Amino acid sequence: MPPSSLNNQAHSPEINYAVHPYRWAVLAGVWLAYACFGMTVGSLAPLVRPITLDLGISHSALGTILGAWPLAYIAAAAACGALTDRMGPRRTLVFALLIIAVSGALRGLADGYLGMFLGVAVFGLGGPLVSIGAPKLVSLWFVGKERGLAMGIYTTGSSLGLVISLSATNSVFMPLMHGHWRYVMFLYAGIALTAALVWFAIGSHPTVRALERRLAAEPKTPQMVLFANLIKLPEVRLILLMSMGVFFFNHALNNWLPEILRSGGMDASSAGFWSAIPTTVGIAAALLIPRLATPGYRHSILAALFASAAVATLLFHSGGGLLLALGLVFQGIARGAMTSITMLCLLEARNVSSRFAGSAGGLYFTVGEIGGVLGSVTLGAMYDATGGFDAGLFTLTAVCLIQLLLLQRLQRVNA
Repeated sequence: MPPSSLNNQAHSPEINYAVHPYRWAVLAGVWLAYACFGMTVGSLAPLVRPITLDLGISHSALGTILGAWPLAYIAAAAACGALTDRMGPRRTLVFALLIIAVSGALRGLADGYLGMFLGVAVFGLGGPLVSIGAPKLVSLWFVGKERGLAMGIYTTGSSLGLVISLSATNSVFMPLMHGHWRYVMFLYAGIALTAALVWFAIGSHPTVRALERRLAAEPKTPQMVLFANLIKLPEVRLILLMSMGVFFFNHALNNWLPEILRSGGMDASSAGFWSAIPTTVGIAAALLIPRLATPGYRHSILAALFASAAVATLLFHSGGGLLLALGLVFQGIARGAMTSITMLCLLEARNVSSRFAGSAGGLYFTVGEIGGVLGSVTLGAMYDATGGFDAGLFTLTAVCLIQLLLLQRLQRVNA
């Protein structure tokens, strides 16, 4: 089927619940799921030292562990996108949260490198169902500026989850669990299990179930045909390449920022609190910036975000004080909105609609997480090779500059 045929399907009648008041309850459930996503993603970064000492592994080995779930994510995301389109996001989001809970429990039970690697990798099977199901739900329940606002709101869940894991793991949860990092992992697993029960209750509302039945009744395009037609679109290909850079930047700093700060002389608790600065700033950025990213301003806003990310990586070389704080703020601004706006670019690209949001999201996160794996592994390997994080930070700067070149190309394609 050619892209023009895909476009014709995109304009077929589709469900629009954009004025139904229950859309805000759905958004609250998505937000909670993303908060569990963020807490689990950030749960290992504050515990690098106790985990490496307990399991007897190096920074490079931990880098591969941190990259385990994005690696599984790459393999699962396209299939999860297809599953979300076919089963509906209501049921798949429950499955996602249950898998996240299992991942947390397996981390706490790990007795060596392989056990921890597998525990983290399991998260990569549930993560795509959250990150693909969330924009799918938003595309069904929200339109116009509200869609950008809703995407900004639910991404604050991930940011707040990261804030909690980065700032509270060493200062609150470790003392509460008498210094046992394994019990902290079990705590995060329990939170995800609770969120699964909450989302099950929200998704059981008759309005949500009726929407799912209507989606199930729509004609289905063969999945491989749909993927092929999406990839044929030049704007989709460019956005997918940009997703690699966004994820490279975000995963590298999400996983290694506390250790970057500790290598500069901070203690564990201070590094955790300072690491929460970009995440806290990112919450405000996620609420304010995506709603401003209307088609006429979207590319300019993205350019500013990529530039902000590049400046942040340069300021991290300052070692401390005001310049470091400013770098963390710039990082937060970029991290809070880059993913939402690039996803908006994809969902509102020509020939793509909410009917294909799951499949498009699957492609986005499949390609993006290739960058996520490379980001985590690259910084760990460069640390072991050089004894510091400077080389890794300069690599992040280069990635941000490449993003600006890809965006310039996208502007020409859309002109």
